[in-house]
Order: sequence, then C-alpha cells, then structure tokens
Amino acid sequence: MPAHVSIHSLSKRYGAVEAVRELSLELERGEVFGLLGPNGAGKTTTIECLVGLREPDQGEISIGGLDLRRQPAAAKQKIGVAPQSPSLPGRITPREALRLFGSFYEHAAAPETLLTRFDLTAQADRPLETLSGGQRQRVSLALAFVNRPELVVLDEPTSGLDPQARREIRDEIARMKTAGHTVLLSTHELAEAEQLCDRIAIVNQGRVVAIGTPRELVARARARQSVTLVTARPPDPARLAQLAEGGVVTLEGSTARWETADAVATLAGITALLAEQSLGLVELQVRPASLESVFLRLTTAPASPEASSP
Repeated sequence: MPAHVSIHSLSKRYGAVEAVRELSLELERGEVFGLLGPNGAGKTTTIECLVGLREPDQGEISIGGLDLRRQPAAAKQKIGVAPQSPSLPGRITPREALRLFGSFYEHAAAPETLLTRFDLTAQADRPLETLSGGQRQRVSLALAFVNRPELVVLDEPTSGLDPQARREIRDEIARMKTAGHTVLLSTHELAEAEQLCDRIAIVNQGRVVAIGTPRELVARARARQSVTLVTARPPDPARLAQLAEGGVVTLEGSTARWETADAVATLAGITALLAEQSLGLVELQVRPASLESVFLRLTTAPASPEASSP
C-alpha cells in the first residue's frame, strides 16, 4: 500500500541558503510522525512546502494520492494545520473563528461539534484574547479540524503551555491517532516525541539524518551511556581519562561526567579508582542512552544522511 503522505527529494533555497536539501519522508496512514531538529534545520520550510504555503524549488509531495503541486486545491482539502502561533484577531470568539474557517470549505464540520470535541463550549463566545494559552491552543486544534482532514500538521503544539495544558494537548494528539488521522508533529520536546510518535525523523542542515521508531533510533545510533561520579575530593584527571576510554571527561571540582560504551567495565574501573586513591563516594549515576543523547549527537555534527532508507 502506498504511503499516505510522501515527500520525495524536496529542496528549497533562500538566496545563498539551502534550507532543505533533497529531503524525503513517507508517512503511513494513521501514524503520529515526529519531525525533530535544531532551530534552522529546515523543519518549518518542510512544513510550509507540505501544506502549500511555499513553492519548493524541486521535489514531489503527495497526500492521499494527490499531487500537491499539480492538484493543490484538492490536496489542501485533506490537510488541517495548527500553527504554533495562529494569527487571529484578539476580539474574535472561538465560535466566530470556526464559522469563518468553515465558510472556506464545502463540507465543513459544524462549529458546535468542534466546540464540544475540544472542550471549548464554555469559552465559545469569549474573545480569544481573554483565553488561557491552553484554551487558545485548543481553538487552534479545532480550526485544524474544520475541513475534516486526513492529515493533521501540528507545529510546536505544546510550546509555552503549563504542565496541565501540555497533558491535555498530548491526550488530544493520542485521540487523533485513535480516530485514524495521520499526524505530523514538529516539536522541540524530545520526551513528548518519544511518548507520542510511532516514528521520528531527525533533520539537520536541511537533510534527514536519521529516521525510525524512538527505540530504533537509540539502538541504531549505538548511543553511549552517561556516567556521573561525585567524590569527596577531586579524582586524578589522567585516571578518569582512562575510564572514559579516551573520550571527553568534564570535571568540575569533585564531579566528573563522561560517556561509556561498557557500563559494567566502567563500574569496575570506578571501584578500583576509589580504592586506589582513597576517594569517598558521594554519588554515582549511570544513565541509559536516550533519544536526547541521540538527537544531540546527530545534530551537533555535519549533516550526513544515514545509510538506511526511510
């Protein structure tokens, strides 16, 4: 079965800056797909090309079998977008905004249905400027569903929200998946991506440098475990370098941090070090590899697409 959303060899340049370079992605129907990357990696440009806000220099985009560049009107009918900061007048109410957006589509969802679904009935006739950040974000999600979309694009949906509002938005994203929507989620919240996404693409310098499930990304990158050692007095830096297998050791007073590929051997070495130098152990932590460590490793180096295909 062909992918629900396909982006092939997408490129976009702004003058001398190549924002997106030969980027390819495929989203399966009904999955939550995460798009991660540092600022300037090309995520926003990719999303803008996908939803038809920008014309790519080259590449192909299809949504539900429709070519976005050849059939833009039909393809856009399948897309719902919730931007990070929707540009709406402060005095408009959620009910008015839903009626306005609904007038743009032939088969729009009823405002009352969306107000109920996104728990906005009590705020339906209040100006947006009087709503909380979480309530305004729910309005943005409701507007994304006016046209009954197949693909929902969410750009930093929980940015700036308090913990309770973030949980509510994350619960709503999970309901989107249950309802069969395909969701593209752009976020800087790595824990959020790990929790919500079936698969993730990490983008760096306009290219996909890794793609897979969160577990696959960690395993494939062979990320090293992080070690934190706190002793009663500073240990010998040269001895620490031996434990770190030649890697970088950060030593701040009596606190040392480094990474290891063999936690068992490292723990044995730490035990020997403590005995040799008569160091008192204050704290010892060995943390497993995480999506965050993989992300940092892949995005602090020059972009180099991994060999495996999406």
